[in-house]
Amino acid sequence: MRDTRESRLLLVLLVAIAFALITVDIRGGERSPLDGARHAAASVFGPVEEGVASAVDPVGNAVAAVRDSGERHTRISELERENTALKQRLGSDDRNRGRVRDLDAMLKTAGAGQYGIKGAQVIAIGAAQGFSWTVTIDCGAHDGIKRDMTVLNGDGLVGRVTTVGPSTATVLLANDPKFTVGTRMEKTGEIGFANGQGDRSLRVELLNGKAAVREGDRLVTFGSSKDKPFVPGVPVGEVTRVEPAGGGLTRTLQVRPFVGFSKLDVVGVVVQPPRTDPRDTVLPPKPEAPKPAPTVTVTVTPSASAKPRD
Repeated sequence: MRDTRESRLLLVLLVAIAFALITVDIRGGERSPLDGARHAAASVFGPVEEGVASAVDPVGNAVAAVRDSGERHTRISELERENTALKQRLGSDDRNRGRVRDLDAMLKTAGAGQYGIKGAQVIAIGAAQGFSWTVTIDCGAHDGIKRDMTVLNGDGLVGRVTTVGPSTATVLLANDPKFTVGTRMEKTGEIGFANGQGDRSLRVELLNGKAAVREGDRLVTFGSSKDKPFVPGVPVGEVTRVEPAGGGLTRTLQVRPFVGFSKLDVVGVVVQPPRTDPRDTVLPPKPEAPKPAPTVTVTVTPSASAKPRD
């Protein structure tokens, strides 16, 4: 369109009409006569505008994402809570399965030694009654527990009862420096005394300074008078080092205890001693040494039909 007098008059007229329509729409509010036309236009052009805006307006998309993130965040939080609860249930199941295994091993040990035991759970650890290596168990006088009873688990000797309350008891662990127990060597029957050394191995003094001992030999409890504080035959540990004899009256051994004192959970208090000394029968069978692989020998025999070359 060329810039003429008629075109300028038409432009002024259109602007005036536009202002008039705007004024009418504003004054009419929700009852505006243009409301129907506006909705019709929105129905036609709205989807097109939304598609174009989503394509060309990344800032608008980001704002929409932020606006909707509240609902998504709530759902994510719910899923996280569900996952956490599931993991806790699985963890609890794993722990219960571990306790079942510990209980089963302990019952096998008690059965092998013919020990009458009262099962208990470790509920606290730490210093008690002046001792540095102790645990508290959840049974006491009401359960028939008395002072100076042997405590064991599926692996072997845990310690002895030192203090008894109505529903709990304190157990001095075998690795405590103040702990002493009589021992007997497997097969040879050599007698000695084991002392705890904290987080190190047990120290055993054999009464026979010339006793033949080597690494891998195992020890059990010797037993006490009237079976207190120790019943006989409970596995103690395995020799890891034999100190040089040096002409002394005794022989010193370093013994790795069978029991892991830092991970105690289910234990058993021996409330009924065995009728006879089980000696070595409670020790588990030693694993067989690996057999050497057979040597393959290949023999080549020349064929009788083979002819020598010229």
